[in-house]
Amino acid sequence: MATKKLDLHKMRHDEAERQVENFILLNEPPLNIITGNSDMMRSIVETFCAKHKISYERWDWGEITILK
Repeated sequence: MATKKLDLHKMRHDEAERQVENFILLNEPPLNIITGNSDMMRSIVETFCAKHKISYERWDWGEITILK
């Protein structure tokens, strides 16, 4: 089964927050979220994961993998 991906490029930050929440809560891990080089986008994903105690890894600078 292919890993689902969410690409945050060209999204506004408030839209990205909603998309990240829905994507993580409505899909089974592993999931990939493409943040690009945006510190703010990385922060949105990492803050959400910390708040909900969701495991993740940042494999490279622009992509975060949600583990569980």
